[in-house]
Amino acid sequence: MIAIYPGSFDPPTLGHIDIIHRAMGIATTLIVAVAINPAKSLMFSPDERVEMLAAICKGMPNVQVTQFSGLLVDFARAQGAKAIIRGLRAVSDFEYEFQMALANRLMDDSIETLFISTNAQYSCLSSSLVKEIAKLGGDPSAMVHKIVLNKMLQKSAGL
Repeated sequence: MIAIYPGSFDPPTLGHIDIIHRAMGIATTLIVAVAINPAKSLMFSPDERVEMLAAICKGMPNVQVTQFSGLLVDFARAQGAKAIIRGLRAVSDFEYEFQMALANRLMDDSIETLFISTNAQYSCLSSSLVKEIAKLGGDPSAMVHKIVLNKMLQKSAGL
C-alpha cells in the first residue's frame, strides 16, 4: 500500500521522524510530502525541507520525499496512495485532523486517513516551538535531527 505522510515540516522534528519510522512498517511505499503553502511564514524553502528530509530518510528503502501543492487528495490520487498518515500529539490535534480527514473522505472516499499517536517523549514538540526556541537563542538539539540543527544554525548565522 502506498501512503502519504504530508506536512509543512518547517523544520522536521524528531516527532516527525518517529512517525516516518513507524509508518514505514504500515506502507509498502511511504511518500513524505512537503506541502507548499505560500501563505505560511516559513523558515525553510520547500526545496530545503525536501533536502533535509531526504538526507534523514536516506537508507530507508520504502521512503520517498517530495513536495506538493494544491489539494492533498489530488496529490494522493495521482501517486496511487490508499492512505494518508497523520500524527497526533494531543487531543487538541485530533479535532483539526479529524475534520481534515472527513473533508478528504468527502472528496475521495477511496483514500483512508490513518492516525498514529506520537511517542510520548515527542508529544510536546511542534515545528513552531522548535523555531521559537531557536529564535530566542535556545538549544533545540534534543528536538531535531543533527542535519536539521545544522541547517537551523546556518540560517541563524545568515549563511
